[in-house]
Amino acid sequence: MKIGCPREVKPQEFRVGMTPDAAREAVAHGHRVMIETGAGLGAGFADADYAAAGAEVVATAEEVFAEAEMIVKVKEPQAAERKRLRAGQLLFTYLHLAPDPEQTRDLLASGATCIAYETVTDARGGLPLLAPMSEVAGRLAPQVGAWTLQKANGGRGVLLGGVPGVAPANVVIVGGGVVGTAAARVAVGMGARVTVLDRSVPRLSYLDDIFHGKLVTQYSSAGALAELVRTADMVIGAVLIPGAAAPKLVSRAQLKEMKPGAVLVDVAIDQGGCFETSRATTHQDPIYEVDGVMHYCVANMPGAVARTSTQALGNATLPFLLALADKGWKKACADDPHLLAGLNVHAGKLTYAAVGTALGLPSITGAEALAL
Repeated sequence: MKIGCPREVKPQEFRVGMTPDAAREAVAHGHRVMIETGAGLGAGFADADYAAAGAEVVATAEEVFAEAEMIVKVKEPQAAERKRLRAGQLLFTYLHLAPDPEQTRDLLASGATCIAYETVTDARGGLPLLAPMSEVAGRLAPQVGAWTLQKANGGRGVLLGGVPGVAPANVVIVGGGVVGTAAARVAVGMGARVTVLDRSVPRLSYLDDIFHGKLVTQYSSAGALAELVRTADMVIGAVLIPGAAAPKLVSRAQLKEMKPGAVLVDVAIDQGGCFETSRATTHQDPIYEVDGVMHYCVANMPGAVARTSTQALGNATLPFLLALADKGWKKACADDPHLLAGLNVHAGKLTYAAVGTALGLPSITGAEALAL
């Protein structure tokens, strides 16, 4: 199979869809790998690294899209990229379609087959291709939140860990999954007073065990969240409904009850955000203020640590990439129901029900798509 990896064009996105090691593995399996020149530079991989791995370095994205049977990326295809997709071509990347009707419409019109990293599952009910980036974003969240809390950035001027004689910051983490757990680990390590909310009592019990009482766990309800938000210095939104739009958990009205200069870090922004006042920002211009509350809503947080993120993502995607290339998407998905769960679009049909519900569009099942 001809596998193509273009340079990412979303603003401030430094990751790349394939590492040189992944290219080497694919070439060893008998596939042709095409990398757009400069695609790996943001993550510290030179064109020469890909050439040494047996990949072909090509001059333009147009060449990659025109020749490749499978396109491997990191972020959702931007408008110019979507115009280059064609019927029968396979796209393997993050999509996050639920809050993005324009992208969904373009992918349906392209006729391409699109498999989304974020909805591929595993035998334990996890999301193995989302988890590494969730881990990165979760660990970054207290770090960027602490920066936003600095007075020069519009924050309250509160040090996350405090100092002797001065109380630490109150950090509230909404969601105790991969993102929330990673965020809690860093926030606790920085000395903050941390509360994690979740609706799974077993998950709260697990967090209580692994943190040995160094944080507070609380069952998530509207009342509990409202009370905690009022006294928080930082709120980290870490909720996820796989493939669906994130629920809005903090309203604009609640911002008026928060401390001036408090910080909201919305890690769910890729799925539309979990705060009513959230809107996607970039690393170049990451924060904004609403009603005295600072918002950090960068839609590609892991891109800030592009080398770590690229390597972590590459480790997770490689087995699926090779299965798709070795078998073709239909047999690979027929053989692996967890990979089939990643199928979001095929031949002009939406194939993920949660996206259809979010956007008011009809959908078919993955099994129906395989039969087309």
